[in-house]
Amino acid sequence: MLRIQLPRGGRAVGLVLGVLAYLAILFFATPLRADPEWGARPALAAAAAALMAIWWLSEAIPIYWTAALPLLLFPASGVFGRGFFGDLARTVDAYVDPYLFLFAGGMAIAGAMQQWNLHRRIALSVMKAIGTEPARLLAGLLAATAFISLWISNTATAAMMLPIGLALIAQIERSTGGRRLQHYGAALMLAIAYGANVGGIGTKIGTVPNAQFAGFLERRGTPISFLEFMAVGLPFVLMFLPVVWLALWRIGRKEDFGAAVGAGVIADELARLGPVRRAEKLILGVFAATALVWIFGKGLGATLARAWPGAGITSAHVEGGVAVLAALVLLLLRAERQPVLALASLKAVPWETLLLLGGGFALAAGVQDSGLSAFMSRGLTGIRDLPPGLQVAIAALAAVGISAVASNTSTIAVLLVVLAEAVSPEALSTVLFTATIAASCDFALPAGTPPNAIVFGSGYVTIPRMAKTGVLLDLAAALLAAAWCWLVVDLVL
Repeated sequence: MLRIQLPRGGRAVGLVLGVLAYLAILFFATPLRADPEWGARPALAAAAAALMAIWWLSEAIPIYWTAALPLLLFPASGVFGRGFFGDLARTVDAYVDPYLFLFAGGMAIAGAMQQWNLHRRIALSVMKAIGTEPARLLAGLLAATAFISLWISNTATAAMMLPIGLALIAQIERSTGGRRLQHYGAALMLAIAYGANVGGIGTKIGTVPNAQFAGFLERRGTPISFLEFMAVGLPFVLMFLPVVWLALWRIGRKEDFGAAVGAGVIADELARLGPVRRAEKLILGVFAATALVWIFGKGLGATLARAWPGAGITSAHVEGGVAVLAALVLLLLRAERQPVLALASLKAVPWETLLLLGGGFALAAGVQDSGLSAFMSRGLTGIRDLPPGLQVAIAALAAVGISAVASNTSTIAVLLVVLAEAVSPEALSTVLFTATIAASCDFALPAGTPPNAIVFGSGYVTIPRMAKTGVLLDLAAALLAAAWCWLVVDLVL
């Protein structure tokens, strides 16, 4: 989910620039400090937003630490105008959003899968089903990686698939007389990176920007259910994966070998896993039941809302509650004299991601409730007056461009706030969905995403190779995201 860090000098520059921007906005006499309706609160929120944006994009400090800044800055400066304790309560509310519980439950389920290597079995089974001749083997590795990434973080997915890819390459090289697979090896490695990046786009829990976007819309009064998100995200994944495969096959087809080699490697890997164990069946059962409730959670949420009209229950509460319940069930179930979800597996889950989500929600709340959003909307009419289709295209290109040099989580945290005030209201959901998808489409540089960096470390991928292939895919992804969202988002939401 996060890219590799910048050199120390770049982070130091970002650290200083963030502080300077904060002080300048806070103390210089500007219209932000003298709004007739909101007073100085727009300046207070703008200063915090500038500081967080610069520190996020430069990774001056760990982005999770930056995400915690609203807990200190908002109550201390009075961004919400409710007094210290009122502002603190409003800020804390963002860090206990239902989407944090959805993401937490999803990560716990993923932890159980990783504990018993269920994700590895699923990936190998997908590869075996698609085929083992060179073109099919490449497609199988790409599809298996993308499928796992729908439910598990792209970083964990790439780390899990890398040994499988390297085993395939090693076996093929042995069968062809020890000749290094410069082309097909690079294609396989890039399939892991790109499959992990693209697959996460398909579901709410596939990657952090998806949860950031869904929570952002929920707080603005436009809830999006798990099924509605999948109706937009999953078809994009299915449409774009063939594009990725075609780009990679143009590299890999320069080297050929028999189908039996790949079949042998997959069979060996499955044999190491042994027969399907009881724990794996239990995890699959819990996951299937949870996914069904996620998919049909909107109807259940509406039913519960009618039963308890004062509780404010939404589909997000249902999805989050079911995710946590699934995690508790996995903790209680036992197989082979141990919990199906052990505490050690929970410790390996990146819980700091929840802080990042909360920080993004808090920033958005501060911008809106301080009056800064109203101020921004008056100053960004230039973009708002453009044709809606052009607004969507700009959002896609901006997200792809920024995510090339910053993590997708940082990119979308900033863009959601800015684009929400820059674009016309009728295009808002489409623009934000487009930016969310495009932010996860970074294929050009090793530093762009952790999967890119992971496969770059294999030694089969060079920077020129990744850049040459990735830049074209970046552009194709931006255009497809803009066109697809323009066609379907208004029909779904």
